[in-house]
Amino acid sequence: MAAAVIRQMMVCALVLAASAAGAEEAHENVSPDADFTVREITQQLFEAKPGERVNFAGRDLTYLDLSGLDFKQARLARTDLYGVDFTGADLKGADISNARLDRAVLIRTDLSGANLRGATIFRPTIYSDMQNSHADAPVFAGANLTGIRVQADLSGADFRGADLTYADFSPLEARPGQGTLVTLAKNVLKSCNFSGAILRHADFTRSVLMFSSMVGADLTGAVLAEADLSKVDFAGANLTGADVTGADFDGANLAGVKGFDTVKGLDQAVNLDKAVR
Repeated sequence: MAAAVIRQMMVCALVLAASAAGAEEAHENVSPDADFTVREITQQLFEAKPGERVNFAGRDLTYLDLSGLDFKQARLARTDLYGVDFTGADLKGADISNARLDRAVLIRTDLSGANLRGATIFRPTIYSDMQNSHADAPVFAGANLTGIRVQADLSGADFRGADLTYADFSPLEARPGQGTLVTLAKNVLKSCNFSGAILRHADFTRSVLMFSSMVGADLTGAVLAEADLSKVDFAGANLTGADVTGADFDGANLAGVKGFDTVKGLDQAVNLDKAVR
């Protein structure tokens, strides 16, 4: 009887030890494949001297909870940021070029002035609840988004003055299962602010841009084929050589648009007669 009681006590002790270890691991936020723990990253950022840019370039930071951190313009080029939680994080001016931000949580993330050249943002989490509040959307103002590839609902995002030359917002990600419930059939960019942005040769095929602002944007050679441009404000934008085949211009503002006589596919555009000129 005594032996049985002792065995039971030993089992309980082992369970409690395992639970404590699990709690400690959760506190450390250890990802099985990540090169650092959250504590290590936080410490490096905290100890960085003024002007010093912590270098995480080319490292694996997958699935870590890095919400609320100030990255102090850290180097994250070619870093694997799959599934990382950046809720409320400050990534202003950071070098995130050619990084993988797929499945990342970008709720209220500030990426102003960041270098995201060649990065991918496939299926991120942008909103904190099912209400899809545009206040949750990330900020990319002044960022370098040249050649970025996106598969997302980024409605409400701020792209003012950003460089989106050759940015790819075309509808489908090149992978099995595209167009299913897992992968959106089109990018949704409602009420985004692209004022003053450089969108030369950007591909917005089939994108939903309803109510977005393109005021003064450079859309030279951009592809807007089959895009929903309803109520989009193009005032003063440059559309030289843009392709609008099948695009819906219902209520769009085309006042002061430059290069409109060179736009391709106008004869196949929809509701052009309902646009404001």
